[in-house]
Amino acid sequence: MNGADRLCDTLLINGVDVCFANPGTSEMHFVAALDRKPQMRCVLGLFEGVVTGAADGYARMADKPAATLLHCGPGMANALANMHNAKRARTPMINVVGDHATYHLQHDAPLTSDIEGLAWPMSHFVRRIESPEDVGPAIGEAYAASLSLPGVTTVILPADCAWGSVEPATLAPTTVPTLKSADPARVREIAALLRKHGSRAALMMTGLALREGPMETAARICAATGARVFGQMSNGRIERGAGRVALPKVPYPIDMALKQLENVDLLVLVGAQVPVGFFAYPGKPGRLIHDGCAVETLAAPGDDLPGAIEALADELSARAVAPAFIAEPAAANGALPTGALDADKVCTIVSTLLPENSIICDESISSGRMFYAQCHHAPQHDYIQLTGGAIGEGIPLAIGAAVACPDRKVIGMQADGSGMYTVQGLWTQARENLDVVTVIFANRTYAILHGEMRAVGVNDFGKNATQMLNLDQPALDWVAMAKSMGVEAGRATTAEEFTRLFKGALSRKGPFLIEAVI
Repeated sequence: MNGADRLCDTLLINGVDVCFANPGTSEMHFVAALDRKPQMRCVLGLFEGVVTGAADGYARMADKPAATLLHCGPGMANALANMHNAKRARTPMINVVGDHATYHLQHDAPLTSDIEGLAWPMSHFVRRIESPEDVGPAIGEAYAASLSLPGVTTVILPADCAWGSVEPATLAPTTVPTLKSADPARVREIAALLRKHGSRAALMMTGLALREGPMETAARICAATGARVFGQMSNGRIERGAGRVALPKVPYPIDMALKQLENVDLLVLVGAQVPVGFFAYPGKPGRLIHDGCAVETLAAPGDDLPGAIEALADELSARAVAPAFIAEPAAANGALPTGALDADKVCTIVSTLLPENSIICDESISSGRMFYAQCHHAPQHDYIQLTGGAIGEGIPLAIGAAVACPDRKVIGMQADGSGMYTVQGLWTQARENLDVVTVIFANRTYAILHGEMRAVGVNDFGKNATQMLNLDQPALDWVAMAKSMGVEAGRATTAEEFTRLFKGALSRKGPFLIEAVI
């Protein structure tokens, strides 16, 4: 038995049985060990950003971490953008980064780099393995940290620690610290403040607070006090649809966000942060609440968020109160759009035909801005989205969600510009025969950047600016790209064509891509 075997065994004893990988030479002993562990599902990504994005999507839906396997510092550097997104989503993840043998580092070989320095900005926990016998403890610590933080952990595996011998041992699951409960005195204080501020108070929630049960409890609190409830602008996962809380999120456009929050005098944070603008804009505030708004924290990230909401409901005697903001089902037999296709029609068709218990992976950026609100009344589903703003996560998120939930239809709402960052993920969808429908908003431009230019006061675009913002010379051919990677695809230019393709994709298993030319 070698260190790589111990690594796999430690992952498996803790229930980590999926590894998204893009290995290199330093990781060959880990790859060989994976061959000896049929319990471990290995999923190859053709780019490291696909690997970490898929691990993010998997953990959001499985509620446990996946492992990733990355090649040295440069390979991990390719993965950093989606590690950043996972960190912002507070997604549990265990990255295993191979490195040169300990005695080879002194030679400064071409792939030698400061892996720790690269990893720390995108990780909550970083640990270098010191010896073959250190492999098990290091992976156990990473597993516990990934769940108790929760967040991204990175373990550096020198090649000689992977191939070196270890003594056989009986392994036990790693103990994960229990989450911190809400302080009763703090709960009483916040309950009193909610009673005082009534309709000018709001709960701002994220994380596990956005599951069906905690959201319903929060809606009971709102019904009892008159307060409102919001989700952060970006969240890891929200359980949504008819019969559940119609939770508004803080919108991306700064003026809309300021309007939404202008009458909030008390903001209670439940795992969330004070809402801020995505960027700074001339003449606009950074914080999206007014200066006189009081901010109180009920629970911090990593605390027991559902438990904190339950404690607050008990203090307010709200459990018996009917919840506010429950979404009614959409009207039956609503007419679908017709005519020339645009982004709003795509969103309307998808939200109308959304299957029960499906998973939405949303990286539609500006094209799908109305989609979230439309789905309040759709059949019940899970909604996962780009969190950290580093584009190129939509296609990988769908991979991970489909691996975690093979019995559920996954629908990717994908902008074309950001989709090109990790288009290689379509190949993984095909290889694994994942049940994913990818909808490409093919506007052949970075539409969001047109808006950002105007937001900073630039309204006239010259030739150079236009060339930086448009994707039309040459136009991307998503149908051809998808088919080249083994994914069936079709193109729609009218609402009728899109409806036909979307219904067809929903009726079958396996990956399918629709290029919606808008």
